[in-house]
Amino acid sequence: MKNLEMPNNSINVFDLEAVAKTKLTTLAFDYYSSGACDEKTLSANMTAFQDIWLRPRMLVDVSNRNMTTTVLGQQISAPIMIAPAAFQCLAHAEGELATARAADKFGTTMVLSTLANYSIEEVREATAGNLWFQLYVYKDKGVTRSLIERAEKAGYTALVLTVDSPLLGRRERDVRNKFNLPAGLVCKNLIGNYLEQLPAGSNDSGLASYISSLYDTSLTWKDLTWFKSITKLPVIVKGILRGDDAARAIEYGADAIVVSNHGGRQLDTTIPTIQALPEVVEAVDNRVEVYMDGGIRRGTDILKAIAFGARAVLIGRPFLWGLAVAGQSGVLTVLEMLRSEFDLSMALSGCQSIGDITPDLIASENRK
Repeated sequence: MKNLEMPNNSINVFDLEAVAKTKLTTLAFDYYSSGACDEKTLSANMTAFQDIWLRPRMLVDVSNRNMTTTVLGQQISAPIMIAPAAFQCLAHAEGELATARAADKFGTTMVLSTLANYSIEEVREATAGNLWFQLYVYKDKGVTRSLIERAEKAGYTALVLTVDSPLLGRRERDVRNKFNLPAGLVCKNLIGNYLEQLPAGSNDSGLASYISSLYDTSLTWKDLTWFKSITKLPVIVKGILRGDDAARAIEYGADAIVVSNHGGRQLDTTIPTIQALPEVVEAVDNRVEVYMDGGIRRGTDILKAIAFGARAVLIGRPFLWGLAVAGQSGVLTVLEMLRSEFDLSMALSGCQSIGDITPDLIASENRK
């Protein structure tokens, strides 16, 4: 499908969100944009960044800047990755295929959701880029094992285990809309496992009903040992907000950690991720890489996350707005917008490279 042209007056992520809202159905826009309950955490993820003040260095030669870094040994062009997001065909017919191609062109890693509208294999066929696979854990361990085996066979380079979703947070916009997938859209990774379609006719969110009936609510840290035993891939634990949980994740074999509150979509009034990041980084003590998501909308947000110790950030809603507006080119535009803002933030902070983005760039009152 041919990509649409980007609106000329869209100069930042917020502009694209406004355009995306006009292109998406109410059901799709609310699904992507909403948070749990009163959406306090959804809002706080962004405002917490705005409450952090920077202390830039002056008279530093920033004529040449290098934004490249590595994640699990794989080089990326900037510390920005694509977070797992379900049902991307709600935004664009090419869905995850368009997103994967844009990530590859940008030179970064995409994390494919278990609940994708295109399969593990289809997304791999669409791109030669670096892909990670995000995993929800089903009561049927055979389904989980099958997904892992398929990701390995297709050449994905890491597994991202989401641990904050034994049940779905109450997303009231989805409840009001009785969220379900439109006709023709399914969870392609689960075809043949009787799980590919959300339940119809629910008075609640179809996704909430699906998760409550099929996800494994008995999952514990010991299960992480099981995951490690059945795969050769690195296992990244996503959904950590506490230092003690971070330490425990490493104890049970985590190869990296994503500080995440699921974009404010699970437990409302959960701590914003940028506030949780320093405690997790301290507990990890450089034993594994730490990434974060939630609330990234500006280049300065990325700078602050790196200064607090994140190796890289993952973006979710911003790339979905680009996808809705212009498919692959829209996703790429969002990535380039954020990279350009991040590059400017580095220059104005006196940073030539990622290694120069250190905690002392953050005002002391924000480092407590």
